[in-house]
Amino acid sequence: MSLPVTDTATDATSDVRKIDTLIIGSGFAGLGAAIKLTQAGKRDFLVLERGSEVGGTWRDNSYPGAACDVPSHMYSYSFALNPEWTRSFSTQPEIQRYISSVARKYNVLDKHIFDCDMQSARWNDATARWDVQTTQGAFEAKIVVSAVGALCEPSLPDIKGIDGFEGEIFHSARWNHDADLAGKRVAVIGTGASAIQIVPQLAKTVSRLDVYQRTAPWVLPRADREYTKAEHLAFKYLPGFQKLCRTGIYWMRETQVVGLAKAPVFMKPLQFAAQRHLRMQIKDKDLRQKVTPNFQIGCKRMLISNNYYPALAQPNTDLVTDGIAEVTANSIVDRDGKAREIDAIVIATGFHVTDSPTFAGIIGKDGRSAAEVFDASGQQGYKGSAIANFPNMFFLVGPNTGLGHNSMVFMIESQINYLVDALATIDRHGIGTIEVRQDVQDAYNRDLQAKLAKSVWNNGGCASWYLDKHGNNTTLWPGFTFEFRNITRKFDLAAYRSVAVGDLPAAAGNLPAGVGAQISATPAHDTDDEKVAAE
Repeated sequence: MSLPVTDTATDATSDVRKIDTLIIGSGFAGLGAAIKLTQAGKRDFLVLERGSEVGGTWRDNSYPGAACDVPSHMYSYSFALNPEWTRSFSTQPEIQRYISSVARKYNVLDKHIFDCDMQSARWNDATARWDVQTTQGAFEAKIVVSAVGALCEPSLPDIKGIDGFEGEIFHSARWNHDADLAGKRVAVIGTGASAIQIVPQLAKTVSRLDVYQRTAPWVLPRADREYTKAEHLAFKYLPGFQKLCRTGIYWMRETQVVGLAKAPVFMKPLQFAAQRHLRMQIKDKDLRQKVTPNFQIGCKRMLISNNYYPALAQPNTDLVTDGIAEVTANSIVDRDGKAREIDAIVIATGFHVTDSPTFAGIIGKDGRSAAEVFDASGQQGYKGSAIANFPNMFFLVGPNTGLGHNSMVFMIESQINYLVDALATIDRHGIGTIEVRQDVQDAYNRDLQAKLAKSVWNNGGCASWYLDKHGNNTTLWPGFTFEFRNITRKFDLAAYRSVAVGDLPAAAGNLPAGVGAQISATPAHDTDDEKVAAE
């Protein structure tokens, strides 16, 4: 594949391509960053995307029934509202078309290198830059922006004998569309957000469906419907109407924060609604007991579906709660010793969130990988955007930026604002290297964990992928999203150790310990305390 034409200088005597800023990944985060950097006048950047097109999670998760559990009007960029949404909760194909259309509209595809997988990114003290190895060659970058999403690396179950299964087997995020499952005996392992969308679709066509459940999820009704012609016209031609709808959805979703993060007792109305939904859709008492969760709603991800429970109640579906002992060449054996013959296995066991394999390839200034740093002390960062030991690196969808109630796109845009201001600050002050201070990061995380200690995620009686191996919730933001928007509105230089370009040794930008002047030592104060919500 030929590289796009940019203003980037390339050393004619080397195969290493030099660039100011590299963005890794082009889902909502990476694409949004590319658009905003372009609008800010930045030209010396590239986006490396391992897939063949933009989209990230929404490109990869193309399984039957894939759809968003956030209302359509909130699941878009604030600067690129989509009047063409066909329904209140969009499907995967529609979201992928939207993302692709935004990339074309803002003319940033020429800044992308597709089918380019980052293999490693190593901080080089001798050059004060990042050495990045990819499947399409080497890069040297002053700034690296990790826009690798949390739900991109499939998590595969460690089950005895699974590698010897002779039928079709694939993860939900790597759906094999060439596999014809109609009339087959199929097993689905997992009952999370993907599984509850897959199961109803498979139940329509397979001869038998075994659903292996470890933990029953809470499932709420899905208020999904097609938009009317009048609504479409209003979205398209009535000024402010779609933005008003978006704002209403935003504040309605934000009310859940009180129960999720502040006082779990306020989750009781939602739990009552979920219990009623279960009673209405599952009449068989034994099945109802199997699918009744034993933890407080919100502790794990809350799911929405109108057809999952009815699919479980179909004659050709069997919910298995006895656990899996092993997989043979053509069957799954439960822990009671019962073998169920199958032709295909769909693995719907989620993703590596707190232990992404990507972390092993990012090597910081002390020679430790991000995986090693996180393994020792947990996945901690500062405002989800920077991590001590990794200078000149910014993160989008970093630690503690996830949500249990609202649109991640809102959080992503907040972080992009912070990133753009950070890069402008670096240029304005002639900064050569910048790294968040460890003491600032530690204080920030102590505050986060203190707030999370009151939340339903930490007190709801469940184990979830929100928690790392240390028992800390390193995934979710413990408050209102407008609070996060406010703290990321301006880049706070005082929280970082920064060295001016002129203070780096001229030889190659080496940054030995103690060399260079701290640019700012005075705490930064953001005087703009406006509470902006659904912009």
